[in-house]
Amino acid sequence: MQPLKTSKTYDMPLYMQVYRRYRETIASGKLRPGDRVPSVRNLASELNLSRGTVEMAYQMLSSEGYFLSRGPAGTVVSPRLKTLHEAEIPPVSGPLSSITSPRASETGSVRPLQLGLPALDMFPRKTWARLAGHNLRSLEAITMAYPAPTGYEPLRRAIAAYLGISRGIACTHEQVFITAGYQGALELVCRTLLQPGDTGWYEDPGYLLARHFLERAGMLLEPVPVDEEGLNVDIGQQRAARARFAVVTPTHQSPMGMALSLPRRLQLLEWASHRQAWIIEDDYDSEFRYHGRPLPALKSLDREQRVLYTGTFSKVLFPGLRLAYLVVPYSQVERFADAAKYLCGPGTVQTQATVADFMEQGHFARHLRRMRALYATRREYLVNALQEKCGSALNIQPQAGGIHVLARLTTDASDRALAAAAQSHGLAIQALNDWQRGRSLQGGLLMGFANVTSAKMASDLVNRLVSATGLT
Repeated sequence: MQPLKTSKTYDMPLYMQVYRRYRETIASGKLRPGDRVPSVRNLASELNLSRGTVEMAYQMLSSEGYFLSRGPAGTVVSPRLKTLHEAEIPPVSGPLSSITSPRASETGSVRPLQLGLPALDMFPRKTWARLAGHNLRSLEAITMAYPAPTGYEPLRRAIAAYLGISRGIACTHEQVFITAGYQGALELVCRTLLQPGDTGWYEDPGYLLARHFLERAGMLLEPVPVDEEGLNVDIGQQRAARARFAVVTPTHQSPMGMALSLPRRLQLLEWASHRQAWIIEDDYDSEFRYHGRPLPALKSLDREQRVLYTGTFSKVLFPGLRLAYLVVPYSQVERFADAAKYLCGPGTVQTQATVADFMEQGHFARHLRRMRALYATRREYLVNALQEKCGSALNIQPQAGGIHVLARLTTDASDRALAAAAQSHGLAIQALNDWQRGRSLQGGLLMGFANVTSAKMASDLVNRLVSATGLT
């Protein structure tokens, strides 16, 4: 194997460079199953990196099955890869320094101002690696058998306890289903309660991933506009009163940022009860509210058991976990459990066990507390830089939480054209109108700020934006 090299000039974190370099080396056959790799300490010293950076890369490789830790005997390329043909190991295409796709989430890369990413540099890697290593070394019988399609029971119990305290949701662990990301939760709902051709309300603008998934699943989506109070339930009833479901982000609307008002929440619940419709509540980043306590979940008001509550670990821990959860009404537990048997399930028990330990031992709550304070600071870095350099061209929408900024254009310039120009300069900025199905909105730019680590970094990124778009 050639010596690993990294470069701080690449538009991706160093741990991702280490991770991708190992993936390439294994895929090309230069590292074979059973080959030993350098220890974290030795590789960090060789590359002049921090141990935490190398530990994060090794943890990702272990969680994906490329590495196997043998305790004092060191870490090796997993012997299980012998069963894979070389072509089945997904290669990493292209040089590390040329990431050109505007859809960074589709390439596995990390780009400046990318939406949906938590602060990867502040994740407690050492704690996570210790918990993950313990679960890998223990290798109990329950983790070696076929995983339960509903998810690892200790994790389901931990989630039920957490939701009861933080989100006001009274549920048992039987009502909690672990899924392979948010898409897995949507798939389970579609397979259990819906049929292709069913009509559903969709917030407009609204979360792109949900829209694309549901359309591919054969659902007919009726765009319902949002205003300062969130989803306009009156318009929804005018357009599609007999809809079978509604997909909403009531705590922090995606992407606009407002919360669904209490009158609208009660009106939506009344409509669902009257029509026997289902409400899919996506509580995607409710933990990150900077002013006051997080708002109660819509599910906490659900007396008629019409709300299907979804949450994910992608934005509170890291997206590579591909873990989410779905809370269903107690009356529907058996139906969902039966449907879950025929889906791909939430993945390995070891990963779920690590998340369960992380929650049960108090690390999850401590991490959330740190992130709330950190994100308030990092949002200020980006907002200040935007106001200083683009103050006349952009109007920053106020928001009480979340991990992205919406900057509305003060002119009639095309946000799609501006976003494309920014993307050509390596910035993962998105256009607000790409999230819209109905009448075109006043333009806006969506930017993630969780990985903006300093005021200088924010200033440099905004300078790149100005250079690419001419916004001043």
